[in-house]
Formats: sequence, C-alpha cells, structure tokens
Amino acid sequence: MSAFEKLVKHAKKIDNFQHLGAICGWDMAAMMPSGGSQARAEAMAELNVHIHHLNTKPELTDLFAEAEAENLSEQQKWELRELKRSWQNANVLPADLVEAASLANAKCEHAWRSQRPDNDWQGFEKNFREVVKLSREEAQIRAEATGQTPYDAMLGLYEPGTSSASLDTLFDDVKTWLPKLVDDVLEKQKSESLVIPQGNFSTTSQKALGLDVMKLLQFNFDNGRLDQSVHPFCGGVPTDVRITTRYDESDFAQSLMGIVHETGHARYEQGLPKSLAGTPAGTARSMGIHESQSLFFEMQVGRSAPFIARLADLAGKHFAEHDAAIFDKDNFQKLYTRVKKDYIRVDADELTYPAHVILRYEIERDLINGVIEHTDIPELWDQKMQAYLGLTTKGNYKNGCMQDIHWTDGAFGYFPSYTLGAMYAAQYMAVMKQTVDVESVIASGDLSPIFQWLEQNIWSKGSLLSTDDLITQATGETLNAAFFKEHLTNRYLG
Repeated sequence: MSAFEKLVKHAKKIDNFQHLGAICGWDMAAMMPSGGSQARAEAMAELNVHIHHLNTKPELTDLFAEAEAENLSEQQKWELRELKRSWQNANVLPADLVEAASLANAKCEHAWRSQRPDNDWQGFEKNFREVVKLSREEAQIRAEATGQTPYDAMLGLYEPGTSSASLDTLFDDVKTWLPKLVDDVLEKQKSESLVIPQGNFSTTSQKALGLDVMKLLQFNFDNGRLDQSVHPFCGGVPTDVRITTRYDESDFAQSLMGIVHETGHARYEQGLPKSLAGTPAGTARSMGIHESQSLFFEMQVGRSAPFIARLADLAGKHFAEHDAAIFDKDNFQKLYTRVKKDYIRVDADELTYPAHVILRYEIERDLINGVIEHTDIPELWDQKMQAYLGLTTKGNYKNGCMQDIHWTDGAFGYFPSYTLGAMYAAQYMAVMKQTVDVESVIASGDLSPIFQWLEQNIWSKGSLLSTDDLITQATGETLNAAFFKEHLTNRYLG
C-alpha cells in the first residue's frame, strides 16, 4: 500500500468517528432529554479528543512526506492537498484545548436554550466568557501557525482562501447601496395589500406540507429525514442527512421556507462525490459554498414566481380550512417577498438579511482579534442594529446578541458564509439561465435540469478545486457581487 493509500485509509477511519459525532450532535439538538446534557457533553468531548489523536498521529508526518514524493495523478494531488490541509488544521491544537473547548461549548449551548427565552444575559455571559477565552486561544495558535490574524485563521476553517480584508471590501460596498434599496422597497410595498396568515396551522399539517415540498425538491428519503429542533439546521452525513426546522402554529411561512433552505444543504450533501466519500476532498468546498446551495434553493428557486405558485397550491391543500385568499399565488408571492426591518436573522427577508450578517461579522472579527471584549457585545449590537436597520436592542438580549447558536459553539468565522452564499447563488442563477429555461422547468414540476446543473458544476466537485477555481469553472469568473445586487434590484423594484 502506498503512502497516499495509507493516508486515504486513515482519513476514512477518522470519518467513521466523525459520522458518529454528527449523529450524536443531531440527537442532542433534536431528541435528547435535557437531563442527558452533561453526560453527552462528556461523551462528545471524549470522542473529539479521540478524533484529535487520530488526526495527530506522529507517523502521519512521514506519510505526507512520502506521499508528496510519489507519482500521483492530478486528482490524487488535489486529494492529497485536502488531506494535508485537514491534518494541518488539527495538528496545531493541543488535545487538552480540544477537550476543554468541546465541554465549554456544549455547556454554553445547552444553557443558552433556556437562558435565551429568559433574556438572561448575565447567566449566559458566565458560560460565554469561557467559550470566547478558549476560542481566542485556538485562534492565536492558528494565527502563529499560518502567519495570519487570529480572526483570519479562524475564518480559514470555514472559508479557505478568504480573508477579512476581502470581506471588508465586499461588505463595505454592500453597505453603500443596501440601505437605500431597502428604503425604496419599503416605500413601494406600503401600498400593497396583503392577506396575513392567521389562525392555527397545526405542526402535523406543517410537517406534511414540508415533506411534500422536499419531494418536489427531490430529497432522497432513503438517505435522510426531517425532524424538529430549537434552531433549524442540516447535519449528519451524506448517506444519512438530518435536517430540522422549528414550527410556529400561528404562522407556517417561516418553517416552510426553512425546510426549503435546509433541503438545499441536504441535496448538496447527498450529491457529493461518492468516489471520494470519507475523505476531505469528498466534503463541501466551504461553508459559503454550502450556504450557496441552501440559498439557491430558498432564494433563487424558492421565491421565484413559478415555485411560489406551486407552494401556494400545496399549502392551500394542506390548510384547506383556512381563508383561501391566503393561498392565492399573488398573495403568496407578496408574503415571501415582504421586506421588514426586524430583529431576528433567521426570520429576516432576503433584502435585510445581509445587514444581520455584516453586523455579526464585524463584531466577531473584532472580538477574536482582541479589539473588543465579549462584555462589549450587547452595546455594540445595539449600536449596529440602530445604524443598519434603525432598531434598538437595548436590554433585549434574546432578540439581540443571544439569538444565534453559532457563538455558543465557538463557531467564530462562520457568519460571513451566509452572505457569500447568497452572492454565489445569484451568480449561479444568472449563468444557469443561459442554458436552462429555469422558469419553465420549475413550472413543469420536474426540477431535474436545475439539479443536473448543480450536480455537474458544484456537487460532484467536492473539495477538489479551490473556491475561486470552482466558481470560475461553473460561471466563467470568480465571485462577482454585481449579480447579487442586480438580482435584488430586479426582484424587489423590477
């Protein structure tokens, strides 16, 4: 067995343990009783330490040196690059930090579930302090190993090849045109009449509707399932994808589009190259590319006129006892393109969403780089919400800085992925329309040509290509945010 083959075999062994960890993580969020939290946190920490030991075995150093000297094919060289990147990311951290962070993150996230509804910043801050401390330790270690700033070193875990300097340029540009566009759309929508869903929309009916929509989006139920959790997410592994949503029985709209969003994540996972399964090259290229799939499903397809018409028809059948005017396709279109400056990111409309992301990015960048302290966050959050959306969150922690799960898990560097994903998705659609009659395809009810384009250009590539190369091969150029601006302008003011 060659050194390269030994590395691939070892990576698949690690992947098997990561598989177990992913399913345990899903269970913790969706099924586990609250009393199991401490024991589960300890078990997960033990598993993470074991995975870390596998990732940092001393003999891997020699194996990588030997593999780099072997006569490898071009694809094998790409695979080796991803194997080495994964190894290097793990190898810089000491095992005791991995264990401590796993325990602190689990403790903070579990307590957050009850602290957020209680608006308990003081209680949350005590656990969050340790998460930030350990995340900064990790960031500093990674920074010293890579020659980057601490935040950029963390950003690289989610967006390899991206820097905060490039994000600053990108987001500063968005801030020059987004506020006026939002205000123009709000002014335009003032005169629109809208029938708001009212009454009781049972969780059972909402789930049945969601399952019908997942079938329309060709989700493979032999390799995945839909469940319920406090925070919607997609987890598991490509052969066993777990997606969740949350239901509000007074309003079906959010959970329904949440399912569309998470199905986009799931289809990407299910479409990753099976020949590379269990290796880093067989995983998603980046979180921005992952979000580009969920946001392509939710924003580009999910809020298009023909898809909205199908959603309206399905919803009308599942909620036949309600006012039929709610499910008129024009009303549904207005419902899903309604713009409102509001507090909650996950419920935000497509137009104001980037403001929520930029706010979080700016705070976490400065937090990890040591420019601010975690105790500064509530005040900074309030200042930025007022500046970007004209809202105050003073004293309103649950709808302000405590609303997201990501920082409780130490996922600093993740938030930019959302707006990067929206930008990539707009670029895909603009290029896809050159060869696919997208509206006719959606209207037909068979979305296969759309998924075939995604499979050919994005899903099947896994992590073989860099992000820039992936986007260039798919669309003819690297990320061009002009597509995003044009999409928003056409949809909301066209």
